[in-house]
Amino acid sequence: MQHAIPYMQFRGGSSKGLYFLAEDLPLDPAERDQIILSALGRDTRQIDGLGGAHPLTSKVAVVSRSTRPDADVDFLFVQVVVGENRVDTTPNCGNILAGVGPFAIEAGLIPVQGETTTVRVYMLNSENLCELTLQTPNGKMTYEGTAKIDGAPGTSAAVICNYLDIAGSICGSLLPTGNTQDLIEGIPVTCIDNGMPVVVIKAQDLGKTGYETCAELSHDAAFRAKLEAIRLKAGPLMNLGEVTKKVVPKMTLIAPPQQGGHISTRTFIPHTCHDAIGVLGAVSVATACILPNSVAQGVAVIPEGNPKNLSVEHPSGEFSVELLQDANGTVIKAGLLRTARLLSRGEVYVIT
Repeated sequence: MQHAIPYMQFRGGSSKGLYFLAEDLPLDPAERDQIILSALGRDTRQIDGLGGAHPLTSKVAVVSRSTRPDADVDFLFVQVVVGENRVDTTPNCGNILAGVGPFAIEAGLIPVQGETTTVRVYMLNSENLCELTLQTPNGKMTYEGTAKIDGAPGTSAAVICNYLDIAGSICGSLLPTGNTQDLIEGIPVTCIDNGMPVVVIKAQDLGKTGYETCAELSHDAAFRAKLEAIRLKAGPLMNLGEVTKKVVPKMTLIAPPQQGGHISTRTFIPHTCHDAIGVLGAVSVATACILPNSVAQGVAVIPEGNPKNLSVEHPSGEFSVELLQDANGTVIKAGLLRTARLLSRGEVYVIT
């Protein structure tokens, strides 16, 4: 039988997804995941659902009022693994997070506070907090503005994202292997988790320039096999266990910047080269750049000052990350600018 479930669809950053109230989905995680798969589509083309047949457009946010004193709403991110009829709730998604605040206002979970509204979001996947500052002039959410991000067309109202104390959010520590560098499959890597588990690798160590197109990298079977071999061994070392069916750790190739930024990147999620770079992936890579003795040393151009503003170049532009360090050099806050837009709202019909 078909069953109708209320939803909204947002573009969050350079991704797109469906947003649900937790109360409209089953409490049981297995049942919830089946509903989500039915809503977005189970096959590669997602022809029988609302997914976009691509990892960046096959994402879900499940949102509810928070019972925590330090948060307004709770957010569970769900990645639909396209074509595999399964989901992964291991990682966070900073792009989809950018739409959580607007969704909370549109759904009536929190009131508008003034010209701007701050929403404190508890990220269930990683058990961390993020403060979102939204533009709410005249007592309502606005999506019109002059902020522009690479990977999304046009301009929109700015969504300021301040991530608080996210080091080790998935793996338990910033450097989950205990080392700034490790040797995996004979290749030097830096395994890092500052909001997203990432394995950072110099492109030249895998026989690449780091400036190849996504298509060139995704279609190089021998290269992808080597990259996957490293990923599978990195997973247990990063406290992620067996990662064959997980989308983490993300794999990022780095090279010297070409467009006036601080580092050039090519990121895989986990097997397809990303047209851009994920929000938290960019935070982890930027953090690796400022770590002494990481594989980024001698590759990244490191700016002066504190906070440090780093421009992470990617195939469709750049992503700016602001990292604030304490007196010991530990990153204690990561600030980012994203945008979001409400695309549709209504009911999605799922087969139950």
